[in-house]
This record gives sequence, C-alpha cells and structure tokens, in this order.
Amino acid sequence: MNSFATRTVRDLALEIPGATRVFEKSGIDYCCGGQRSLADACAKAEVTIEEVMKSLELANDSHSAAEEPNFLAATLADLIDHIVAKHHLFTSNEIERLRGLMNKVCEVHGQNHPELETLRTLFETLGLELGPHMMKEERVLFPYVKGMEAAVREERLIMTPPFGTVANPVRMMMLEHDSAGELLKQMRRLTSDYSAPSDACISYQTLYQALDAFEKDLHQHIHLENNILFPRAVEMETFTR
Repeated sequence: MNSFATRTVRDLALEIPGATRVFEKSGIDYCCGGQRSLADACAKAEVTIEEVMKSLELANDSHSAAEEPNFLAATLADLIDHIVAKHHLFTSNEIERLRGLMNKVCEVHGQNHPELETLRTLFETLGLELGPHMMKEERVLFPYVKGMEAAVREERLIMTPPFGTVANPVRMMMLEHDSAGELLKQMRRLTSDYSAPSDACISYQTLYQALDAFEKDLHQHIHLENNILFPRAVEMETFTR
C-alpha cells in the first residue's frame, strides 16, 4: 500500500473498489483534483496518508463486485446513458427542489443566520451553470461520442464534428466542472461541513442533508466524466485518425 502515495487519486479511484467513498469521507477531491498524487491530496485535505491508505485497504477487501458497475469495461454509450439517467436527472430534479427549500429556510432563518443568503447565491450560481452544461453534453457532446463509438464498431469513417475534435468540448466541460467543484467547496466551508446550528428546524436540517447528498452525487457524476468517459472518448478519436 505504501506505493499508493505517489499514485494519482484518479488512478486509485478507478482501480480500487469503494475508493471514491473513502475519498468522499476524507474530503479528498477525486473528480476535479484527480491528477494529484495521493500524498498531495491527503496534505491538501489535512488527513494522514496512513489513515487513508488503511481505509482504502479495508474498502478493497470488503467490496463486493456487484456493488458498482465496471465502467472501464462498459461501452461509452452505456456509460453515457447511466450518467444521464442517474446523475443528470438527479441533478436537475434536486436543483429545482432545493431552490424552494432554500428559499423557505432563508425566509425563516435568514435574519439570525446571514450566511444563508450567501449560500443561496452560491447554490443559485451553481444551478445556473449546471443547467446549460448538462444540456450541451446531452445535445452535442454525448451524441457525437455515441456516434463515434458506433462508427468504430461498424468500421465506418468518423464524421468530423463542427467543433473539430472531441478534445475541444471535453476541455470546456472539464473547465466547467472545475467551476462547479469550487462552488461546492465554498458552500461546504460556509456551512462548516453542513453542520446545522442548534436552532435549526427540520427544514433547515433537511436542506443541509440534501446539499451534502447533492455534493456527493455531483462528485461521482464528475468523476465518471472526467476520469472515465472523457479520456476514453479522446483516446478513441485519436486512435481512429
């Protein structure tokens, strides 16, 4: 396990079953910050590398292969369908639901907790960014990747896309992921890791629990795109040209 210190978080997330749950619990960024070595990521998260490596070992030993699909072996079309059906749908639905809940909590508790207004602004910015982001993926990038994969499978020529190469929209999507990741970090810091204050009502507590779950799902969502889908799509296009 000691050799893991110099491995990237991305590679460990892909190779070790259950690693993303360990990283989530430890506050290690495995989606946007996946290129960091485990040692650097632990230092940034202010956790000991020995503790994280022990958790990774336990997760690896106790994991059942049936718990998670092997997206490294899945077709790109199947991976895209999973991302859209599970993560895009969840994200869209939760943004709408949490906007209403956020407004309710701000109205009742905003005077005593002024940080809620900042939280609402951050979340609204996140929602406004994610909506067009997912639409561009679903209408432009994902259809191209599916078509490219089908062409490779059927031994047909790949049509040159209007954006030149798949690497161009991938680069833009990853930059937008970075922006979303930074907003999530600001929200977590502002709420002291989503710790509801002593006077928080049920709605207030529910909001913080839901935002925490929203963040975890978005991390997994970005991980699947940044670390699996995008690299495989770029590699496929490069190999066929």
